[in-house]
Amino acid sequence: MSRMLHSFVVGLGRSGQGLHLPSLAKARAVAPDLVAPGPVTAFDPFLGPEPVPGTVMAHSLEEAVRRAPPHRSVVHLCTPPHLRSGMLDRLGRLGYRKIIVEKPLALDLAGLAAVARVRRRWGLDLTVSTQWLDSALTRRLRTAVEGRDHGRLRCIRVVQNKPRFTRSAQAPGHPTAFDVEVPHSLAVALSLAGGARLVTAAWEDMATERMRLPRLGRARLRLDHHSGVRTEIDSDLTSPVRERRITLEFEGATLTGHYPCGETDHTAQLRVAVAGHETSRSVFADDALPAFFVSAYARYRRSPYGPGTLPVQVDTVRLLTEAKDLCAVRESETRPTEEAHSVPSIG
Repeated sequence: MSRMLHSFVVGLGRSGQGLHLPSLAKARAVAPDLVAPGPVTAFDPFLGPEPVPGTVMAHSLEEAVRRAPPHRSVVHLCTPPHLRSGMLDRLGRLGYRKIIVEKPLALDLAGLAAVARVRRRWGLDLTVSTQWLDSALTRRLRTAVEGRDHGRLRCIRVVQNKPRFTRSAQAPGHPTAFDVEVPHSLAVALSLAGGARLVTAAWEDMATERMRLPRLGRARLRLDHHSGVRTEIDSDLTSPVRERRITLEFEGATLTGHYPCGETDHTAQLRVAVAGHETSRSVFADDALPAFFVSAYARYRRSPYGPGTLPVQVDTVRLLTEAKDLCAVRESETRPTEEAHSVPSIG
């Protein structure tokens, strides 16, 4: 019991209440010796202490310290990304060090620099919740890449489609389509093929008969990895259908995977096509977020801490910022009154 870690969720919007709390319950069921039992301590700076099932609500961060001791607790920071560095600073000042941060880690390089300063100031051990890295599908893809059974990896293609009209209009927490789904797939591509440089990027507005939301309709980018692999990511948030598809092209085979598309069905699929052979198909359970939490809590319980996937997350923010900067420059040439996205480098 003494080695169990308590959970403290900060922010009870869709991510905190709709994703983190249910997945924490599943993680506790899978690893009862890792995640402490009982209600989860929670605080929301916008909602106040209204009761939320499965939690004990705190009136403030300072009050939460008495319920979730910093040295034995993992914080789930689910507040909007533009508040990231300020909330991290407050948590660090109170003694919290183990913090899972809802993606994206930052919206631009200026925000990333602010997070980096706070991290160094308090010695924070940050983990970004890009759970695709712990997905069962991603693990199978990684095994194929590392095993080289199909030869060298040549290309990664990702399609992330879903209709997001209502959420984008009602809760405009993401400034562009690059900030919604792309952080997940980009982190996977970097973990499979290594570091990369941005080649090109584009965004589109989200438009209906009644509204137009700039930059929130579609995001596309292409990367050239230092390993020689090419990655193409296309995320359409105006699509009439849901699909999360990843294709890996090897010298001797093509692997096509489908990630789960929602909270109601945690099943993934993988097809392996080899010339001259019948295509194989695997269908398997893939509830990635609880698995991600179990992995993160297990790492936090070990000492000393390791870097985890933070370097990949930092590179993800850098590349997404470059993509948004490139799109903003092109947009300013045709819409000179539009706001630019360029931000200072952190060096």
